[in-house]
This record gives sequence, C-alpha cells and structure tokens, in this order.
Amino acid sequence: MNEISIKEAQEQVDAWIKEYGVRYFSELTNMAILTEEVGEVARLISRKYGDQSFKASDSDKDLGDEMADVLWVLICLANQTGVDLTEAFKKNIEKKTSRDKNRHLDNKKLR
Repeated sequence: MNEISIKEAQEQVDAWIKEYGVRYFSELTNMAILTEEVGEVARLISRKYGDQSFKASDSDKDLGDEMADVLWVLICLANQTGVDLTEAFKKNIEKKTSRDKNRHLDNKKLR
C-alpha cells in the first residue's frame, strides 16, 4: 500500500466498515475499544522500554500493529462524529506552535 493522507485513511475506514463491518459500533462502544487498544500499546511499551518483563502471551505482539489499531478506532470515532482529522490536525499544530513555540527551548540545553 502506498502512503495515504489522513483524509484517504478516513475514507478507507468508512468504505471498509460499510463493506465488511456492516455498521459502526456506537460511539460509546468505540470509545471503550479505543481505551482498550491504548492499553495494549501501553502494555507493550512498558515491557519493551520500561521495567516490566515480557510475558509469553506478549512475545508475538507488534507495536506498530497495536498503534494502527488505535488509529483505526480513532478514525472510526472521527467518521462517526463528523470530525475532519486533516483539518483538526492542522489546527492542533497551529495551536501547539502558537502556545508552545518557546516553551521547550530551555529543555534543549538539558539534552
């Protein structure tokens, strides 16, 4: 698969849901699923980069796949609630730049 834009990702998820998924789960169910998927990412990161040891059941888990699960459910929620993630992301970067452009400069000295 070639690189895709956020808009294309939203369109592909919507098309997949309509063809294979039959319908979106409710927003509340998807919020619970998103929380669950974020927990799976946290579990892998705590084992790979933190102090916890891997369990046998975690050995075959792929961090990228788990992150993609988070992205999938986030896109489902965006589609369901009418959020254009491309526009939201652009606005978010502008907000962060305006608010934080000088905030972390002193921290560069610490690295």
